[in-house]
Amino acid sequence: MIITQKVTTLAFQVHDGMSRKQEELKDDQRRLAVHSRPSLLEYLSYNINFLSILVGPCSLYKDYIEFIKGQRVKRVRDSSSQQNGWDKLPEPSPVRTVINKLLVCVCCLLWFFIITKAFPITYNVDPQFVSDASFVTRLAYALISIQAARPKFYFAWTLADAVHNAAGFGVSGVNERGEVSWDLVSNVHIWEIETATSFKSFIDNWNIQTALWLKRVCHDRAPFHRMPLTFVLSAIWHGVYPGYYFTFITAIPITLAARTVRRNFREYFLSSRQLKICYDVVTWAATQMTICYTVMPFLLLAIKPTMQYYRSMYFHVHVISILAVILLPSKPRGFKPERLDQHSNNNVKED
Repeated sequence: MIITQKVTTLAFQVHDGMSRKQEELKDDQRRLAVHSRPSLLEYLSYNINFLSILVGPCSLYKDYIEFIKGQRVKRVRDSSSQQNGWDKLPEPSPVRTVINKLLVCVCCLLWFFIITKAFPITYNVDPQFVSDASFVTRLAYALISIQAARPKFYFAWTLADAVHNAAGFGVSGVNERGEVSWDLVSNVHIWEIETATSFKSFIDNWNIQTALWLKRVCHDRAPFHRMPLTFVLSAIWHGVYPGYYFTFITAIPITLAARTVRRNFREYFLSSRQLKICYDVVTWAATQMTICYTVMPFLLLAIKPTMQYYRSMYFHVHVISILAVILLPSKPRGFKPERLDQHSNNNVKED
């Protein structure tokens, strides 16, 4: 899966750099374009280096080559030295960052052995549980079991990030205080996921490098229906289990409904801090419940348990999402493109 990402990413970037005119490229494509064909050694090193061969994440070819040649830190250092004097500091050390990420891994591992195994996903479709438990009880268990399943993903992605950092790969920049950021290839932002107040915000912070890959090879290049095609590509990339297709196809109407609801109602909750807090609490709860409903097939994998689960939930998120898209205006009266203000942030800004 990771090699698929790397091969296709590099292919598009070489194509952008060697076969397309610069004025045809978007800013991101122009920045990442590769203008000379990699040698066989460079190609194989990028694809199967020991840092990312197991669980990734997918890094960019330019970033990897800069790291191998020892140019990455120097370039970031040169671009940052004028504003914060980083050139006066010693070579950045990843020790503290690596230790912090390994501690997160330990916590996730303990969570998995203590909590995750106590709330198995398959119990959501246990016939006796479905027949005896109330709808609210089943809803609550589904939410708890999904929350309990996340740390195994956090563990793998955080460990992979720590491995890259330990090798010296991962410097993304420097802040005003001269502190080095080691998140160039980070694949997950745990706090942002657990506090996400929109479907988009959750997706943007989950499996980050894969989301960027999907954006660069599909969303930014598809001539039409970009969002549905991106979700379909994600399902195909994950594999052949039907649960993947249920999850990503279900995400299409949910994403459309989330955008529509946001455009119709959010502005009414920005007049005061209290209303904004209420809005955030409600949208956080709605996001967590919606994510739970959407990703359940991803973990159940097969068609039969997926349909058992959705029938037990009365397909309520499907129904609500489709009704929202049909009944609410896509561009309500007075609608203006989302802007950054005192109540907004980049994580929830609509694209």
